[in-house]
Amino acid sequence: MNRRRWTTATLTVVCALTVLASPALTLQASAAPLPPAPRPGSTQTAPRLPEKTLEEVRAEIDGLYRQAAAATDAYNLAEEQADEQSAEIVKLAQMIVAGREKIDRLKAQAGAAARAQYRNGGLPDGAQFVLTDDPQLFLDHAGRLQQGAKATRDLLAEMAQTQVELTTYANDASTNWTKLEANRLKQAKAKKDIDAKIEAAKKLESELAAEERARLRRLEEQAQYRAQTAWLNSGILKGLDGKATEQGKKAVRFATAQIGKPYVWGAEGPGSYDCSGLTQSAWIAAGRPIPRTSQEQWRLLPHVDIKDMRPGDLIVYFKDASHIGMYVGDGAIVHAPRPGRDVTIAGAGSMEILGVVRPG
Repeated sequence: MNRRRWTTATLTVVCALTVLASPALTLQASAAPLPPAPRPGSTQTAPRLPEKTLEEVRAEIDGLYRQAAAATDAYNLAEEQADEQSAEIVKLAQMIVAGREKIDRLKAQAGAAARAQYRNGGLPDGAQFVLTDDPQLFLDHAGRLQQGAKATRDLLAEMAQTQVELTTYANDASTNWTKLEANRLKQAKAKKDIDAKIEAAKKLESELAAEERARLRRLEEQAQYRAQTAWLNSGILKGLDGKATEQGKKAVRFATAQIGKPYVWGAEGPGSYDCSGLTQSAWIAAGRPIPRTSQEQWRLLPHVDIKDMRPGDLIVYFKDASHIGMYVGDGAIVHAPRPGRDVTIAGAGSMEILGVVRPG
């Protein structure tokens, strides 16, 4: 992705936000409070509740979506762990089947040896040579008798070891099943939390008139613009000239190709994404598998300083690492913002930055 293209894209975003931030459209935190909703069929004035400014409503909605994002990470992690445990249970089941088949073969061998011994009056074949009067014949077959005895001991030892392994596999499978069920419960709880937070945020927005919803969107964009401007004015990107690797370029191309697709919590594409689903899918497309959740990406991937940042690196947001986006250059990221929004380009400093990690 060439620099001129990203410079143009970034300038477009900044110009648009500058227009929104012009005095004619700027809405201060002291904007008129929302009118109370009248009670249907009532002729009396309902008791007035403490009123919120539109800025307070915006902050509340933003907080609810942040909580939903944290719950989404919990859901995704539980899902990933459940998948791993399911795969391990399948693997252990295959090992148990193979172990049982091996036990059956060893038992068949032991049974054949026992039947031969019975036919010889209770003595193994080799033992017959011990009773011969021919010294040379005895010497010729003494070694074979020792080998036979060792083979019998080895057979019994192998059967015992295989039985121990089968017991271990069964115990491991039981442990993994318990973990699988626990993670399914975690998933269910996280899903309930996500749904509750998203529904509460949607309810708050739905109670606003169309004009107020438009003003709310402008407030959101203005807050992001102010944060991005302050971040850039701090000089934090001064001297930044990190060049993307070939893998990084592939990851950026994939991520930017998803622009316009909707955010859906828990989604990994191809039609929709959540924030970490987008970054994971992009780096998988670049040939570098990374963890599923933003919190695990932050915890497990190598950290780099912002001054060393390059396109393809991942910027992690908020103290709980509940959001993540991909740096694409020129102070911009591509990310899946939240429910009700699409994958888009945004200012890298438009949210509270926790740090930067590098997959490649």
